[in-house]
Parts: sequence; C-alpha cells; structure tokens
Amino acid sequence: MLLTVLDLVGIFVFALSGGLVAVRKDLDLFGVLVLAGITGLGGGFMRDVLIGALPPAALADWRYLLVPVTAGLATFWFHPALGRMERLVNVFDAAGLALFCVVGGLKALESGLGPVPSALMGLVTAIGGGMLRDVLAGRVPVVLRGELYATPALVGGTIAVLGVWAGVDEVLVAVPGAAVCLVWRLLAMRRGWAAPRPSGAAST
Repeated sequence: MLLTVLDLVGIFVFALSGGLVAVRKDLDLFGVLVLAGITGLGGGFMRDVLIGALPPAALADWRYLLVPVTAGLATFWFHPALGRMERLVNVFDAAGLALFCVVGGLKALESGLGPVPSALMGLVTAIGGGMLRDVLAGRVPVVLRGELYATPALVGGTIAVLGVWAGVDEVLVAVPGAAVCLVWRLLAMRRGWAAPRPSGAAST
C-alpha cells in the first residue's frame, strides 16, 4: 500500500512538470495530456517491462491513468498560475524524482532482483519519464545537460534497496532514501551544482 501511494503521488507531480513543458511548447490539449502521461508513467512503465511485471501497473490499475490525466488537465486550465510558481514546480519535480527512485528500486527488489539491478531500476523509474518527455518536446534531456539529477536518484534508491535487502522495514529506509535524493537535488538547483564536463567542450 505504501509503495502504491508513493507511486501515485510521484506520477502526479511528474505529470505536472510534463504538462508545463507541453504548454510552453504551445501544444494543444492532446499534446499536454500526452506529455503529462509520458512524464508521469514512462519510468514506471519501463521498469515494469524490464522486471517482467506484466501487464505494467499503468495498464492494470485505472488509478495510474486517472492521476496523470488529472494533472494534465489541471496544467492545461491553470497553467498561468502554475507557470508563476515555477520554483514550486521544480520542487515537485525533485520530490517526484525522490519518490520514484525509492519506489522503483523497492518494486524491483520485491520482484526478486538483487540489490544492484534493483537500484538501477530505481534510477530508470526516476529519470525515464523525464527523458521521454524532453525527447518528444525536442529538448536535450535534463539528465544529460550536466545537472545533478541522476546521481541523487541513484544514491537515494540505493539507500532504500540496501536497507530492505538487509532486513530493515520499508518505511524506515524509504523515508531516508527519498530524503537524501530530495535534499541533494534541491541543493544542486539552489547552488548551481553540476556534473563535470569535458574541458573546452563548449568552445568546439
């Protein structure tokens, strides 16, 4: 139950960010709903297919379709207000990243995978939807632009996975795992931390 609730919350906040990207690209209602849905569901869909959890939760549970549609409609109708709250939306995106890296990793662990592939599945869940969103929107994915995005997700998911693998209760490891990812991502945005890039690459 805990993983399902966290999953749905993460889908909603990610779908909001996807809907806002669609609005800024001047897409129509269908386009907004598509980007919202792909952003919210893409990572989890990829994870479920890779771990053999078929049909994916996005197709087996009506709530997984209703949540991103609701977020997409909210973005379409109230985007001026949401646009003025861009910092808050970025916080939502960071929260979605934190929730998904933990949920994805723990779901993979429950399916029988070991701790290392489970942590990687947490990463896929966290960044997959955003990558698909950016590709469809004609942007270089955030995760490839030097921002500290994937690293916090991998570390947060690893903390949760290793904790449960060692026998600790899910709640006791999910919270600190998500917190590490969230705080790291927020600090990176606030302080402008970035991943290393090749020296002189910008001038070539």
